[in-house]
Amino acid sequence: MAGPVPGALAHRYAALPPPLRVALAALRLEVLLGDPRDAANPYSLPALAAPALAGAAGSAASAGAAGAAGVGEGARWSGRAGALLTAAGLGQVRAADQRVRALRPLLRRDLALGRAAVAWGGPGVPPPAGRVRGRAGESSPVSSPVPAALLGPAALVAAAGGVLRQAALAVAGRGSGEPALRQWQPVLAAAFADLLACESLTCVALRRPAAPAPGTGSGSGVGLLGVVAGYVVPTVLADVLAQLGLVLAECGHGPAGTGGGMLAKLTGDLPLAGVDAAGAAYWQARLAGALPALAGEEPRTAHRGPVPAFFRLADPPAPAGVAAAGEQGDGHTPDGHEPDRHEPDGHEPGGHEPGGDGVGGDGVGGDDRVVLSGLLRAGAARADGGDGGDTGGAALGALARRLLTEQRALRRPCRTAGADPGAVAARALADRQALLWLAAAVLGVREAADDGRGLFLGGTHWALLALTGIAGRLGVPLPGPAPDPRAPVWAELAGRVRRGVDCDVYATRLLW
Repeated sequence: MAGPVPGALAHRYAALPPPLRVALAALRLEVLLGDPRDAANPYSLPALAAPALAGAAGSAASAGAAGAAGVGEGARWSGRAGALLTAAGLGQVRAADQRVRALRPLLRRDLALGRAAVAWGGPGVPPPAGRVRGRAGESSPVSSPVPAALLGPAALVAAAGGVLRQAALAVAGRGSGEPALRQWQPVLAAAFADLLACESLTCVALRRPAAPAPGTGSGSGVGLLGVVAGYVVPTVLADVLAQLGLVLAECGHGPAGTGGGMLAKLTGDLPLAGVDAAGAAYWQARLAGALPALAGEEPRTAHRGPVPAFFRLADPPAPAGVAAAGEQGDGHTPDGHEPDRHEPDGHEPGGHEPGGDGVGGDGVGGDDRVVLSGLLRAGAARADGGDGGDTGGAALGALARRLLTEQRALRRPCRTAGADPGAVAARALADRQALLWLAAAVLGVREAADDGRGLFLGGTHWALLALTGIAGRLGVPLPGPAPDPRAPVWAELAGRVRRGVDCDVYATRLLW
């Protein structure tokens, strides 16, 4: 394929188009998976949800047995997932964020199968060993490009998006004839914003692998962003899944239906994927141990200039030493890497990770703390810098200022919290810090997407709604009157399900 055709295909595939190789791999995978509504298809939504339906039909004891069988089922799926991914050409996609993106068609359908697929290292690599409940693996399989802390969150975000789509279809399809269902539109809008926030953090973490965060006690290359995502993504999405369960039940979609069955299967697979409460607590304890190192002084100035490359989700991860903006040019291979700059495993020669900061040993735990704090400061500065007509931007800036004040207030208690990472106070501080980093990731991704093209991701509505939810979880009061973003966010979600567009940050078109 030559000339403008590859770029045109990628742009038709998503609002934030991937490299051509990634788009083709994802399309091949979706074709191999077949129609998700065909019950005779072993990869259809009804077929994948069948174990959950069997568990729901029995007693609590039989449900527990079904859950135990699910662990063996996950091991069995590892080989089948590997065969699918080999046929789709996923082994050629080595960048972690692009690998997860190409896997999205599979991740949407089944959490356990998706988690096994994310951990897949390549043809001939044995499947990863099963994990211990409540403790995510210390490292990924040797050839897997996806860091261990992000295996479960990456799969959970996509699987939860599939359930959100089913709930939105139910409400959007019947809301005009049944006004009572309209009450769930704001609920689903908030769930959509939370999901975009969690995916933003996960994508940024996938694009920013680095040395271990100080104090986490890990030598596996899990940086601050990975530890934060390992904790906050399953924690926030647990609330989202509870809300989706309520909406589906009120719409008459119980476990016997497609949406209810998907939710039941996903919930049963949470321990297997390491994204249940026990798995989140493991990463929370790791984050609590890093609190003293994260309590340094904030940057003296707000973030200025182009948003760092790892927030620009439409761009391939920039190698170390490359400036922040506009250097992609024409020198990248189809999977988004510069030729002759990376080893076959997706790493730069010399042991540096793509997108790393090149600062010896400090990695994400140091430099990224400064970047994220700077983004909060920049967002807060915009509260007074608007033109008076951008009410959404002004409200977003005012809310960022409140969150920045909260971050400053946490600095002193965090300096001494690491002495006993298991203490209730330390875990509570870790929870608050994680939510603040989630807010910073939202601000960074939104700002990077605000490039003049009018993308939904670059608008203020979803970010304002996501930060409002974060402030509510923190117990931080909202700053005065602000426009309600729920109606425009719901309009975007309803429009996507009607047009066959995924609920992801990239606005990817669905094949089926």
